Amino acid sequence: MISRYTLPEMGKIWEDEFKFATWLKIEILACEARFEMGEIPKEDLEIIKAKSAFDVKRILEIEETTKHDVIAFLTNVAEYVGPASRHIHYGMTSSDILDTTLAYQMKTAGELLLKQLYDLKEIIKTRAIENKNTVCIGRSHGIHAEPTTMGLKFALWYEETKRNITRLQNAIDSISVGQISGAVGTFEHLSPKIEEFVCIKMGLKPASVSTQVIQRDRHAEFMNTLAIIGATLEKISIEIRHLQRTEVLEAEEYFSKGQKGSSAMPHKRNPVISERITGLARVLRANAIAALENVALWHERDISHSSVERIIIPDSCIVLNYGLDLMIKLTKDLLIYPENMIKNLNLTRGLIFSQAILLKLVEKGLSREDAYRIVQTSAMDVWANKDKFLRDELFKSSEVMKIITEKELDEIFDTSKILKNVDYIFQRSIYAED
Repeated sequence: MISRYTLPEMGKIWEDEFKFATWLKIEILACEARFEMGEIPKEDLEIIKAKSAFDVKRILEIEETTKHDVIAFLTNVAEYVGPASRHIHYGMTSSDILDTTLAYQMKTAGELLLKQLYDLKEIIKTRAIENKNTVCIGRSHGIHAEPTTMGLKFALWYEETKRNITRLQNAIDSISVGQISGAVGTFEHLSPKIEEFVCIKMGLKPASVSTQVIQRDRHAEFMNTLAIIGATLEKISIEIRHLQRTEVLEAEEYFSKGQKGSSAMPHKRNPVISERITGLARVLRANAIAALENVALWHERDISHSSVERIIIPDSCIVLNYGLDLMIKLTKDLLIYPENMIKNLNLTRGLIFSQAILLKLVEKGLSREDAYRIVQTSAMDVWANKDKFLRDELFKSSEVMKIITEKELDEIFDTSKILKNVDYIFQRSIYAED
């Protein structure tokens, strides 16, 4: 991933230094396990532990000749260790350290993302409580529907973030497996106890069955989970982008001092953070598809997945890390404009209460078809005439006023009644964990 979107803590996990350090840790742990089984002399193990080292530049230099990164690594380590290096990588295959290391990297990256999700959840919860009773118009198909509250929008995002936390926890658990099983995974030249020892020390579980590689459905699950989380961030971003449109302006990204919105138009305050998150979510989805393509390999293994994973897995972890960082700041500092919400609520001059009057007429004994006809006739008249209000048109209707009182009509057009079940929803969601 380009440096523009790489945050230091996540970026470090995918650097060569971290990768080779993990390879070396696994190789030394395997030697320790073999020592405990009496397969390596104590003095050789002490030399391995004392002298083992690597140099990234030297490994890359050797790889120019070997065309094999693991052999280049082992050759460089042997340059430091000397004759005792003959015990390193004994009975193992390249995938043993490649896949175990990748699992460790994905687990480490996943735990960092999980922490961010918890942080995002708490910020969304705070904003939900702040705006619990901030009335705004709800929209379906982009068209004014009925009133809702900004707090309920945040509550919706809160619940989805909770589900994403569960998804990521499961994906981390699924990917947290290692293997030290040798060529085609049969343990032909080393004991399964070595695998158990190494995996425990690395915080992983041994793969129940491996075929020289850890099966890629695990990686696909992890990558698709990241894509789903990205889709949630995009969902929030698109809502904010719509709410920030000049004609709406019910919410707005924080615009910092000295920030510039346009190189041409000094007045612009654009939703650039939301748009950036929207774009990055597309990368996550595309990478998730590539991860699914990696599941099917030839027989016990091939390396058609390898080149793909060197790109998509680091990039997706880095992209989501960056996207979550943006979303945390965006939701925390999001500007809310209740006065514009009220203005927009009244924009359609009472049409948003059409269902309420429909149900009142039904309650009074009219058939649903007759009630719908009466209300729609007045509503379409209001749509066509910008100086008319639905309440006034209904008040003029003899069919309506002969069964509804003026007081009942006024009560129907009172926005405060829409708040009556907001607390109930919050008790099921926002307050449920308190």
